[in-house]
Amino acid sequence: MKFKKLPVISLLIIIGFAVLSLCACGSDSQVTDAPVIEGEYLLPELPGDKIIGNDLVQMDVSNSSDGYVGVKYNGDDDKAKLQVKYGSDIYTYNLNNSGEYMVFPFSCGSGSYQLEVYESLLENQYVQVSAGGVDVKLADETSPFLYPNNYVNYNADSKVVPLAYKVTADSDSQLGLVEDVYTYVVKEIDYDYDKLQNLGTGYLPDLDEVIDTHRGICFDYASLMCAMLRIRNIPTKLVVGYNGDVYHAWISVYISDVGWVDNAIEFDGTDWTLMDPTYAASSQRGSEADYVKNEDQYHALFFY
Repeated sequence: MKFKKLPVISLLIIIGFAVLSLCACGSDSQVTDAPVIEGEYLLPELPGDKIIGNDLVQMDVSNSSDGYVGVKYNGDDDKAKLQVKYGSDIYTYNLNNSGEYMVFPFSCGSGSYQLEVYESLLENQYVQVSAGGVDVKLADETSPFLYPNNYVNYNADSKVVPLAYKVTADSDSQLGLVEDVYTYVVKEIDYDYDKLQNLGTGYLPDLDEVIDTHRGICFDYASLMCAMLRIRNIPTKLVVGYNGDVYHAWISVYISDVGWVDNAIEFDGTDWTLMDPTYAASSQRGSEADYVKNEDQYHALFFY
């Protein structure tokens, strides 16, 4: 895949939604109103220059310095798993058996990672079928959060790409761009309670479907906003953890000259203190939803 030329911006914010992920670096810094800069949005490239694995599993780490790995599973087990291990942090992902590469982030930054693939034997029993290590040295700490991956999934043909530029066509600053994306998601996407009740295991957002139907669950809200901001070259983490006792997903954004802004929830004209699109969208429609408007209740677990 390749780069796409498009307007760019470096920024930081966080927003609440529901699903799975973690990250933690708090900041009390004010949000700066920096101008939007022309630039590129990024798509992963998997040239096969450096492969870990075997005939059953290929793990392309050719561009590990950009913060991602491509994994292709050639088996027929529909319950195959990938584990990405970094010290005591373990990220577990479902693998499909399409024979196509899936992209996963090196979420924990530079350092030594262990990549392990498992197939199922019996219920809750797995056997390792491939493993390998890679020393990652990121070109930039924000790199893993500028590319699409399995949780924030889009490509050059996805509807979210032109939508991101349409929604932010009149944005003349970093802050204005984030506000425009946030406003779009809050106003245009309805919460889908039926979908939530019938959700199967291993659910991943289909952003084209969310855009077409204007409906989704919290995971969809977070993934859509994350994709739109990454396309505008704003490093954005999809964060998963708990809001109170509710499993929840939100986003954290990077602002140039400030750094990562976490646990921000509402904008008063200068600072973000609580920004949860799922909460805001449901409140606008007369439903409070099960989310607390208190940043102290947000506890991150994973980053994607």
